[in-house]
This record gives sequence, structure tokens and C-alpha cells, in this order.
Amino acid sequence: MLVLRHALSAALLSLALAASLVAAADAPPAPGKITGVKRGEHPEWFKESFLDIGEDVSEAARAGRHVILFLELDGCPYCYKMVEENFRNAPYADFIRSHFDVIALNMRGDREVALDKDTTATEKEISAMLKASYSPTIVFLDRDNRPVARVNGYQNVTDFKVTLDYVAEKAYERMTLAQYQAERAKAATYAMRPHPLLKDVTDLRSVADRPLAVLFEDRTCVACDALHDRQLRQPEVLKALEDFTFVRLDAQSDAAIVDVEGNPTTMKAYAAKLGVDYRPTIVLFDRGREIVRIASMLYSYHFTGVLEYVGQRHYERYSASPFRYIDAKTAALLKAGKDVPITDE
Repeated sequence: MLVLRHALSAALLSLALAASLVAAADAPPAPGKITGVKRGEHPEWFKESFLDIGEDVSEAARAGRHVILFLELDGCPYCYKMVEENFRNAPYADFIRSHFDVIALNMRGDREVALDKDTTATEKEISAMLKASYSPTIVFLDRDNRPVARVNGYQNVTDFKVTLDYVAEKAYERMTLAQYQAERAKAATYAMRPHPLLKDVTDLRSVADRPLAVLFEDRTCVACDALHDRQLRQPEVLKALEDFTFVRLDAQSDAAIVDVEGNPTTMKAYAAKLGVDYRPTIVLFDRGREIVRIASMLYSYHFTGVLEYVGQRHYERYSASPFRYIDAKTAALLKAGKDVPITDE
């Protein structure tokens, strides 16, 4: 009987183990994790505003300063990088403190903000009004509470100082930021680099029926080498770019082209017409119209997502922003048990 009881126990144990294995096979995978989230603190000299922006602007104007609206998201690695490198530890931090009042707003926040005497809305509504798609979005306001410059996403220390000088000098009263950058540009240091997917196309209308990625560079570009060395080498980026005709234009060149609408123009004039005031900028078109552009440093995950948004025409479903698509993509990956690295570090 002892042998029988042991045999029965072993059989029951085997059945229980088999049942648990079947249950485990049917169970959904454990959710994945987002990695690369960065959180920090603002410098103590960011302004503690009562969120009456009109009054903040008036106060700053009386002191000879401009207001910067720093629109950010919690955990955003680009916001963290911008704060740490371009505000807290920037070589020109004292310059910012002397010439600007910096006010931080949460792009998804619910605090009420009085943008002017006629407009009061939540932080997220104000962000929508300002068409803030990238985080951070940095908006510079003049003494009349009008936007005079903006930075969409992370910008390197050198280029951001040029934007700060442009506003502090009130150069916006006589020229565009792109014109100011051209005047400030040092001797050419960047050589146009080859890329296996770049096409030699000067008639953009001839390829406008499918997704088109137009890369604007010039020979004074500070961040162009980093773009080629990082994002444009990533396998996932290369795969996403295969959905496009990928073209480069020199934003300082007078070479003749035909734009996506069929208008004869030059590379330089087309950059000006599109308002391309930062290099490198990649403008993404489909069916003859601009959908979105990349005008700041993005890590590979988001860079790829923006390309997929246009190249795979996800903009037809997520029309508000490429990051609505990226959020949906992220949620699906996490649900499938896959980790999502949102930085390359």
C-alpha cells in the first residue's frame, strides 16, 4: 500500500505540474518596462510663477528681460538633458538668469494658466494652442507676449546659445532666426556626408506621391555629424527610411530645384519658405504635403517612431501628433512583455 500511495502521489504531482504548465502557457506575458526615463529638478532660479503669463511678461519687460516658457513632460529624457546641459550646468547659465525669466509648464498638466487677458486654460490646453508636439518645447515671448522664437525638443548647447542671443538682442525685430544663424555662423566645418539611402532628386514633385524625407543641412551645421554617426546608422532607422524617398538639400545653396508643389525655386529659398531655421532638419512629406518634421535630437526609438508615423501612414489614424502613434506602439509592446528603451544611453 505504501508503494501505491507513493505512486498515486507522484501521479497527482505530475498532473498538478502539467496543469500549472498549461496555465502558464495560456497566461499573458508579464508586462514590459519603459527604460531610460529621466527625472531631475529645475534650477532654483526658474521662476515660481502664479501662472499669469501676461503679468510675468510685463514684469520681465520692466526688468529688460524676456520670458521663456519651458513646456515639458514628467520623465522625459530630452527635458532632463535640456535642463541639465542648457540651463543648470550651461556655460552661459548666468546669461540666462540675467536676460530671461524661465517658467516651466507641464504639457499634460491641469493647472490653470492665464496666457493673456482673454485666454485662460489648463497647461495641456495651452500646450495644444502653442502646437507643442515635442518635449520639451521652448517658447520665447517678447514684451507684448508674442512668441518670437521656439525650440522643438532638445538642442545642443552651442545652437541653443545662438537662439538665446537672437532673442536677448531683439534680433527678431529685423530678421528671422535662420538669417541670424547665418550671420553668426563660423567658417564651414561640416562636410556633406554620404548616406546609402540618399537619392539625387531635384524635382521633388516627381516623387511627391509617396512618402518623402527631405534632409536640410549646410556647411556650418553643428549637429549634422551627430545625426549621421548616431541615428542614421541605426538598423531600425534605416529600415523605416526605406519607406521614403530620402533627399538632401543644402539650405545655403542657390542650386535650382522644383518643390513638392511643382514650383521652381532654389534649395536656400525652399528652406526659407518652409521656415527651416535649424540644421539638421528632416521634413517629412506625403502626397505632396508636409506631415511633420524632425528639428531636434531624438533617440532612436522616437526617431524611428516619427518616421513610421509618416512612412507607414499612421498619421491617418493619429492625426494629432506622431507621439500619439508612438504612445500606442509603446503600449502594445509593453502589453506583449517587451521592454521599451526610450534612450540610447
